[in-house]
Amino acid sequence: MDHDAFASLAVLQLSSPCRLLPPACCPDKDLVVLVSRLGGRDRLTLWKMQGTKKWDIEVECDESSIESVSALAWSPCGQTIAVSHGFSRVTLHSVQDGRIERSLTIPASSRNSEQQHRITGAWWFPGCRDLPRSTIPDIFKRNEINTGSALSILKVLPLLDPLREEDHKLTATDLFAFQGTQTGAALKLSLPEVISNWPSLLPDPSLASLCPPILIDEQGKTAKETQIYVSAEGENSLLVIADDNGKLHCFLDGSYYLGPISTLPSTVPTAVFKDPKQPLLLLHPRASASDLLSATFAPLSVDLPLLASHRIRDFARLSSAARELTWYVMRVIEDLREVWFGSGSLTGAREAGLKWIQLLETRLRDQFGQKEPSAILELTGLLVAGLCSEGLSDFLSSSEQMSERALQKWESTVTDALIKLRDFSTLRLVPALQRLHIIFEEVRGWSLIPQFTLFGFNTDDITHCLSSLKQGIFIANLLAFQARGELGSFKHFLSFLRYEIALAGNSPETRSPPEHDILEVNHYLMSGLKTSQIDRWFTGPAPQFDTGDLGLPRHNTDTNKVLEEALEQAHTALQDPSQTSWQPKVSTADKSHLDRNLWVLVHDLAVRCQRVFAHVSKATARSAIVSGSGDATPFQAEASETVSSGACQFVRERVVRRNELDNHLQHLAIYLASEMRPLFCLTRTPYAKCAAGVPLHIDVTVMESSIVGHDPGDVTDVHLCNAEFFDDEILVIVYKVRGVDGPMFAATVHYSALEYQTQSEEDVNGPARKDMIDNVLQRLNEGHVSLKPIPIKRRRQLTACRDGSVSLAVNGRVGRRVVCILDGDGTTMDILDMEGDEDMETEDESEMDSTG
Repeated sequence: MDHDAFASLAVLQLSSPCRLLPPACCPDKDLVVLVSRLGGRDRLTLWKMQGTKKWDIEVECDESSIESVSALAWSPCGQTIAVSHGFSRVTLHSVQDGRIERSLTIPASSRNSEQQHRITGAWWFPGCRDLPRSTIPDIFKRNEINTGSALSILKVLPLLDPLREEDHKLTATDLFAFQGTQTGAALKLSLPEVISNWPSLLPDPSLASLCPPILIDEQGKTAKETQIYVSAEGENSLLVIADDNGKLHCFLDGSYYLGPISTLPSTVPTAVFKDPKQPLLLLHPRASASDLLSATFAPLSVDLPLLASHRIRDFARLSSAARELTWYVMRVIEDLREVWFGSGSLTGAREAGLKWIQLLETRLRDQFGQKEPSAILELTGLLVAGLCSEGLSDFLSSSEQMSERALQKWESTVTDALIKLRDFSTLRLVPALQRLHIIFEEVRGWSLIPQFTLFGFNTDDITHCLSSLKQGIFIANLLAFQARGELGSFKHFLSFLRYEIALAGNSPETRSPPEHDILEVNHYLMSGLKTSQIDRWFTGPAPQFDTGDLGLPRHNTDTNKVLEEALEQAHTALQDPSQTSWQPKVSTADKSHLDRNLWVLVHDLAVRCQRVFAHVSKATARSAIVSGSGDATPFQAEASETVSSGACQFVRERVVRRNELDNHLQHLAIYLASEMRPLFCLTRTPYAKCAAGVPLHIDVTVMESSIVGHDPGDVTDVHLCNAEFFDDEILVIVYKVRGVDGPMFAATVHYSALEYQTQSEEDVNGPARKDMIDNVLQRLNEGHVSLKPIPIKRRRQLTACRDGSVSLAVNGRVGRRVVCILDGDGTTMDILDMEGDEDMETEDESEMDSTG
């Protein structure tokens, strides 16, 4: 046995107590994550294995709650860390700087929305890259976009302009403060609930034919938003979150929610394993988190048949594009409403005319004694008959509001607002709604295909969304027409005011000819100055009209009947030559009564669209097949006479793939720390019948808590502090000599080379691991099982850890074989290089750092 076999990479002295979770080591980089608590909140700290800190961030949480980090999971590419926060929230952090790339919310159960269940584990599995798509080879690089689909149409359309809401608005402090004195705050774009709960992949504006948003940093420099790209390893990956109610929550690519999968109520899965070649999950539920041996030794299988094809990902891309377009439409209409009506920090163009009217009527009332002054009546008399009252003449000639500077400000405010209403409706709102209509046309096509019955499309909601989109396109075009007409009337009105102001201050001989149209000015006085028609696009009830109210023919919603009606009309037109003349029938019906509240329409449309995609996204969970034998059914662990309560110190498990049979073996490491006879038990169970949940047999080896020295008779009793499976062959243990306050040691055990004794499943009297341990101990007492010391191959004395409990995190990947050991106080951590020896500690640290 080699006593100093491993090289020490670093010994970290931590400023505050930390926690080391088992999956803390990055799979493909020399990085490790520690969790600390400061001021009632958890913090994440990323360390390099060589002992330098990379970043330190505070875990964000609600002000009314105190969340704690309950689980960690690394993405297969090692670029993202998934952090679960106690109950229903998961955040994805970038490994570069720790910033939150995305926040995931697990929806509450519809049956009991108030009850929340705590997250107990997180696992992130790589995806299958060879999903079948088509027998025809893809000779063109189309990025998995089918020719003729909605996404292929959006791909060739011009990109819509980005919105300014996402820009960093510079304040006076940003402009005039000395460099380095201003306190910069992170730009946070608050998402409404309908958008935050919309299932989607990582944001990709180009997928929805949108330009990436342009952001302005704290120095006022323009910079494009950092795009999040999915690597080949992360594509089709599956993030699995487990709670204490026996539910699994799956996220495709760590982002797209696939719904809750119910396994066994009121249970906690010890670990989740995914078959690398098929969408099959295996887990062992246990009654509670504290009872380590209550878990079943037979696996429970969860088959996800919809993930066996590319259909879920194709629909997820549709959902992502629809989310981007809907959020774009909501921000456009919010911007238009803010420009017209104003907000807390911005005065709307609608208020300019009202304030002018109020000031005129106030002067007529206070200074000229009119009890009920009417500004519209005064201006109409001046426009039509040239009658100017004394009060109006005084207001035009001496009022501060009639100065050229005030008129220019009024003109620029209203003109800019009307131009924005006109251009945004034509160039942004209508194209975005048309693109969203293209997506929903494809969704309706999906709903009509029998192969997609498992998706559970709601055809009524889809039809309603298409109808609302048609209404939105018509109303948005009508808004542009209305803004264009009101802009012309407003210019004539200002020309009229300037003409009358010049007339009030000059003699009649110097009167210049008028340049305004009396009808346009009168139109603005009646329907623009005091009460504008544009208000109807943001106030009033939601539109309820259909194509028949617009003078268009009403068609049946059935596609076949619509085609029959079109053919019948064409046949009738050919029979009667008069119907083919170039004189279309123009409907003269009045359309002014139609509701046109685009604000309500867009928000109702967003809610209904989100409901369509959210329901379909959970089809994977609804179609999941949960199966198991009688040993993997709901159970109630009974008290054991052989294994006392609290005797089990820890249970570690690992699933190893056996290449020759393409099968998998589940290994368990169980430590029973009884005072009279501490035992270390290793088991091996094949997953040959994993779909049925029945193990063929259980191989067991039981060892004494002792090690053998250099001499054959030199046996030392030890106490195991912790253990963790390192790879498919090696188990890492941390121990100290029993009864001595001396140092701790880290050692390796080749568990794959041990001699196991086969134990048939018929010998076990119950479904739980506790029943298996009872049978092993009974056979041990009867002399059918032999005890041996722990066969340690290599070990090293730890520098930092000397007493108490320890936490372990390992990385057994080739080229990254390290072990992190944190002492019980959480203030000192040993980092060991399992491939290096003591002589390698003198190597240059910069060379090690370059590998990370």
